[in-house]
Amino acid sequence: MVRLKNYVLDGWREGAAPFRSLVDPATEEVVAETSSNGLDFAAVLDHARTVGGPALRALTFAERGERLRAMSRALHAERDRLLTVAMINGGNTRSDAKFDVDGASFTLSHYARLGRDLGDARVLADGPSEPINPSSARFHGRHVQTPIRGVAVHINAFNFPAWGTFEKAACALLAGVPVVTKPATSTAWLAYEMVKVVIEADILPPGALQFIGAGVGDLLDHLTGQDALAFTGSADTGALLRGVPAHVRASARVNVEADSLNALVLGPDVERRSATWDAAVRNITTEMTQKAGQKCTAIRRVMVPEALVDGLVEDVTEALDQVRVGDPRAKGVRMGPLTTAGQLRDYREGVARLCEQARIVYGSPTEVEAEGSEGRGYFAAPVLLVAEDGGQPGPVHDHEVFGPVATLVPYNGSPEAAADLVARGKGSLVTSVFSDDRRFLAALLPEIAAWNGRVLVVDDKVADQATPHGMVLPGLLHGGPGRAGGGEELGGLRGLGFYLQRTAFQGNRALLDELLG
Repeated sequence: MVRLKNYVLDGWREGAAPFRSLVDPATEEVVAETSSNGLDFAAVLDHARTVGGPALRALTFAERGERLRAMSRALHAERDRLLTVAMINGGNTRSDAKFDVDGASFTLSHYARLGRDLGDARVLADGPSEPINPSSARFHGRHVQTPIRGVAVHINAFNFPAWGTFEKAACALLAGVPVVTKPATSTAWLAYEMVKVVIEADILPPGALQFIGAGVGDLLDHLTGQDALAFTGSADTGALLRGVPAHVRASARVNVEADSLNALVLGPDVERRSATWDAAVRNITTEMTQKAGQKCTAIRRVMVPEALVDGLVEDVTEALDQVRVGDPRAKGVRMGPLTTAGQLRDYREGVARLCEQARIVYGSPTEVEAEGSEGRGYFAAPVLLVAEDGGQPGPVHDHEVFGPVATLVPYNGSPEAAADLVARGKGSLVTSVFSDDRRFLAALLPEIAAWNGRVLVVDDKVADQATPHGMVLPGLLHGGPGRAGGGEELGGLRGLGFYLQRTAFQGNRALLDELLG
């Protein structure tokens, strides 16, 4: 069994008892333990601000980018070992583990390229210089962005311990802000191993990256108005974090990515067995089963024209029949277990709530044939439901079940009805629309944009080229309004904005250009 330490104050430090246990969700065996009890969290933050911050700000964007590139390469060199850890502690199939670990490396590499393109600058220009006084050609104003003088505290979810850790870190480090990262304890082993790789490779300056393996104690009590807190997890926890005194009184920055009832809309024009139809079936099946449906971007609601419901049920059922559930190390298994006993309990209770408004047409929340499980593990079968009264308020639009489940919601085929159903989710990370009808799309897309952080549009021209519904790309925004948390991450250089202060300068244009670049 591995004992995970905390990396703080430029050293690996073991927390005091009692320790939290981490398990293999396929066997329920304890595989690691960790604790952060006894850490001086005020000192951790002070070290980041006084040591890590100045060291990062002394580097140019290009130099920070080179360090991100080195991090990506160091992690890729340990890829096979990291995938094994993800399979053991996360219950991931090898394919799911790659999705997480490779996503982290790819995002670091993407931000490394952005750093290279920004070059030797240390401040980021925000638009051109603008004349202020009509009678003076010299007196101008311009906006620039500079790193905040605090620390970026990152609290991540259990489902993506690799990607979640390093997509946040990539933005903050490139911006010039030191990071204190805390993964969800239940799957912290992978994040721990990855941070260890980076630390042992001596890539970052002292104080730039610190790691907490368990609880954060009183850490949030010590945040200031120059600090930033980025959180991924439940809406309830996100609401609590928005109430921390540093945010309420001192305007510390808070970014939340929370629960999201993401949707897929199938247009009335889509013919069964067409390329667009097949792409929709493929995405629904993938989002239900990849990482056992434990993805913040997974499709929870499928808006399908009434005339197409039966055909879609048949084809999704046929695809789900090909998915073997079991120990992710067993040959041929395509879907592993849920991550914890609590997640399995919540999944079963959540499906029961959905059944208040919908009927199950495939699978069972309590019965599952799990290969290689020997009666142990937190396994769940995929469940597909149909909500005949899905146009009414209810749990289908109010409650996210974080597992291998999706609900088909019939609608009358009009873009207005589809838009109304999407909006009932009260804010999503992503909605996908599958249609070849430009009039339908022209009416639907503007109506759903305000309810989504990202919209994927698939027609027959891109059906075999489009990225999957649930794939988050570093060049595009990740986040969403309302229920989804109201935050924004990634989006290329937009991701740096959370860690930069925009300031308007006024003065002699030549002087400002010389001093600010």
